[in-house]
Amino acid sequence: MESLQAMTATRKTSLMQFIPVMLCFFAMGFVDLVGTASNYVQKDLGLTDSQANLFPSLVFFWFLIFSVPTGMLMNRIGRKKTVLISLAVTALSLVIPLTGEGYFTMLAAFSLLGIGNAIMQTSLNPLVTNLIGNEKLASTLTFGQFVKAIASFLAPILAAWGATTYLPTFGLGWRALFVIFAIVSFLSISALAATPIEEERPDKASGVKECLRLLGRPFILLCFLGIMCHVGIDVGTNTTAPKIIMERLGLALEEASFATGLYFIFRTAGCFLGAFLLRVMSPRLFFGISVAMMLVAMVILLTGQSLGLIYVGIALVGFGNSNIFSVVFAQALNASPTEKNEVSGLMIMGLFGGTVFPLAMGYAADAVGQAGAVAVMGLGVIYLLYYTLKIKTAK
Repeated sequence: MESLQAMTATRKTSLMQFIPVMLCFFAMGFVDLVGTASNYVQKDLGLTDSQANLFPSLVFFWFLIFSVPTGMLMNRIGRKKTVLISLAVTALSLVIPLTGEGYFTMLAAFSLLGIGNAIMQTSLNPLVTNLIGNEKLASTLTFGQFVKAIASFLAPILAAWGATTYLPTFGLGWRALFVIFAIVSFLSISALAATPIEEERPDKASGVKECLRLLGRPFILLCFLGIMCHVGIDVGTNTTAPKIIMERLGLALEEASFATGLYFIFRTAGCFLGAFLLRVMSPRLFFGISVAMMLVAMVILLTGQSLGLIYVGIALVGFGNSNIFSVVFAQALNASPTEKNEVSGLMIMGLFGGTVFPLAMGYAADAVGQAGAVAVMGLGVIYLLYYTLKIKTAK
C-alpha cells in the first residue's frame, strides 16, 4: 500500500512539473507572432516591405548574440532560473507595444522578444532532461514543439479577432494579441517559479571560440547553413504569405492573414507526423521528400494566381519545413558526439537565418514584388536539396 501511494505521489509530482514546463513551450511560440504583427505595423505606419521586414530580422538577430552566453549563464545559475529570466524578458517585450505605436517602440519590443526567445530556446529544452528519462525525452520534446506550434497558430487568429471584433478592446485593435500573450507569460513565470525542479550539476561551459572553430569542419558548416535556410524559409513564409495574397488577389490584411494560420496548421501537423515517420524511414529519404514538397511550393507561390492554389503552396511549405530543423540538428550532433555542447550552441546560432532572409526578401519585394521574396526563399530550398545529398545514413 505504501509503495502504491509513493508511486501515485511521484506521478502527481511529475505532472505538476510537466504542466508548467509545457506552458513555457507555449510561451516559446510567441516569437512567431512577429510575422503577423509586422504586417499590421506595416499597414498602420505605412512602411515599405524592407522597413517592415526589419522586425522579424531583429527578432532572430539576437540568436547570433545570445545563444552561447546563455549556455554559460545556465552553468552559473541553473536552467530553471535561466528560463525564468527568458520569460520575464518575453513578458516585458509584450507589454511595450501597449505603451505606444511608434516605429522605434515596436523595434524595441521585437528586439526584446528575440532576446527572450533566444534565451528560452537555449535553456528550456535542457530543462526538460531534468524531468524526463532518456527513453521518453524525444517524444516529450516533440510534444513541446507541438504545444509551441499552438501558440504560433493562434497568433494570427487573435490579431485578426482584435482588429475586427465588436467587443471592447480598449482601443488596442490587433494589439490585443499582446495583452493575451502577456497574461500567459506572467502565468508561466508564476507556475514555473512555484515548481520545484532538481537539476544535475552543469556541464562544462562552451565558449565562443569552441563553437566557431567547428565551422572549419565542412559537414558542420553545411548543417549550420541548413539551419539558417530552414529558419529563413519559416520566418519568410510566415511574413510573406499574406502579402502574396494581398498583392495578387486584393484581399484585406484581416482576410489574408489566414494564410499565416494555415502555414502553422500544416507545420504543426508535420511535426506530429514526423515524430512517427522518422522511426521507420531513413533521414535522407524523409528529408528529400520534405524538400521536394517545398520545391513544388516555391513554384506554386511564384506563379499561382488563385486563392486555392496559393493555399496549397503555403500548406506544402508548412508541411515540408516542419522537420528540417530536427534532422539537421541530429545530423550535426551525430557528426561530433564528443562536442555536443559546442555543436548545440552553434546550431542555435544558425537561427540567425531568420534575420538574413527577411531582409533580403524585403529588398527583393520592394524591387519586383512578392515574387522576388519567394525567389529568395527558393534559393534556400535549393540549398536544402543539395544538403539532402550530404546527409549521413546510419551504418
